Amino acid sequence: MGSTFFYTTLCFIAVTIVSFVVAVSGEEFKVGDAVGWRQPRVNETDLYNRWASKKKFHVGDSLRFEYKNDSVITVNKWEFYHCNRTHPASGAKDGNITVNLNRAGPFYFTSGDPEHCKNGQRLAVEVYPLHPISDSPPQPMSMAPAPSPLSSSSAVTSSVPLAFISVSLIAVVVAVIAGLA
Repeated sequence: MGSTFFYTTLCFIAVTIVSFVVAVSGEEFKVGDAVGWRQPRVNETDLYNRWASKKKFHVGDSLRFEYKNDSVITVNKWEFYHCNRTHPASGAKDGNITVNLNRAGPFYFTSGDPEHCKNGQRLAVEVYPLHPISDSPPQPMSMAPAPSPLSSSSAVTSSVPLAFISVSLIAVVVAVIAGLA
């Protein structure tokens, strides 16, 4: 009876740990998908608004910006809507940056070039609390349209393989320990 309690407790702890890993492991989204981070053409100024409207971002996810001869800066809401980069929170010009979405709430990004921003190269995302444990597909987020930004993309990585491997490994360890008892 004592060993049954031990193995039941061990399994419970293992499942709890795996659930936590799944909940905090985020997805990485490539901004703009194949298009990347670039100045939208004249007829696609809502490119990044469309992209973000098809996603649901959670704390722990990240955005990967890939670009050439441009930049990305993190700004506040006013700077986003006015394409004003007077006091950017952060920025990068190296052509490839990943931004961790480390809190719930809105995040605002624009090109460091004010003209690119005015032409639609800006992104606003709403970040929700930690990922739910279920594997149900993300539901599209509805946001009021902004003066121009967002397109369509899919997640680059997922925590599901990690969860599967973790559960499998834990099952093997429990089986081995049970065989030794």
